[in-house]
Amino acid sequence: MIGWSYHGGKLDAARRIFGDGPAPWIDLSTGINPDNWPIAKAPAFDWRALPGDAQLMALEQSAADYFGVDPAHLCALPGSEAGLRLLGELLPGELLHGAACYRTHRDIYPDSRAFVPGEADPAGKILLLGNPNNPDGHVMDRMMLDGLLQRQTESGGWLVLDEAYADCLPDVSMTHRVEDGQRLILFRSFGKFFGLAGLRLGFVIGPRALVARFRTRLGSWPISTAALVIGATAYADRGWIAAMRRELARQATAMDAVLHAHGFDPQGACPLFRLIATQDAMALFERLARQAILTRPFDENRHWLRIGLPQGVEGLARLDRALAHG
Repeated sequence: MIGWSYHGGKLDAARRIFGDGPAPWIDLSTGINPDNWPIAKAPAFDWRALPGDAQLMALEQSAADYFGVDPAHLCALPGSEAGLRLLGELLPGELLHGAACYRTHRDIYPDSRAFVPGEADPAGKILLLGNPNNPDGHVMDRMMLDGLLQRQTESGGWLVLDEAYADCLPDVSMTHRVEDGQRLILFRSFGKFFGLAGLRLGFVIGPRALVARFRTRLGSWPISTAALVIGATAYADRGWIAAMRRELARQATAMDAVLHAHGFDPQGACPLFRLIATQDAMALFERLARQAILTRPFDENRHWLRIGLPQGVEGLARLDRALAHG
């Protein structure tokens, strides 16, 4: 599998195994916005200088304003993936993850196990869920999340929400419930919505005491100067953000139409990807890969294939032709 069922990406391995065809490769395996925030809008910075404290404060203030939280409840991370990996070190306990989840959620705690919210809501545990969820794009009911948070706060557990895709659907976020008295931790990702995953920038949001532990553990200069400057400017660009949310919704509707036309039933509310089910997802994965389109299969379910949002009209047309071929 060369790791394709573990995380998205690994385009270099796809080229090595499937070769290069007449058209450039399209990577639809990652669920990253193909139309990135224009980095030319960011101010110039000195690549030779270490990241500055004032730059970090400016980034965290800009992000906090965007999320609607006090910056004291937020800590910048070198990618939300890195923050999730630190969770097991900084928050001991028994973790339960969603039954269908981002692969890292299963790996953070060696003895973690799956649960289905609503069917069993164990008290006193660390509950880790994606909202919107990855890979199925499911958005959880707000009243259900409020109930989970109340039970975990009362029982000494934690509700941890991976909101990596919440920028596309801001109303689903639980940032408004963040305070010192709540046992709530949120992770946010910059790279997915803003289309700049290579920048490696994310955030942990939660009670100030826990956020301080993350900051101490990260040490000096965890965030590059480029990420500090670009992130601060992008989060303040509210016009681009609002326009991109509308555009992503439009493009996702167009992709749904293509998938329906080929007999699939696309699942998910997040416009950056769709999950489809087919009799043999690996056969479809390989058929698309032979046409230089990389998607995401899953070892836990051989019927699933996740397809990211193609770039523009031509990218969608490539996907349409590839699905029709063979």
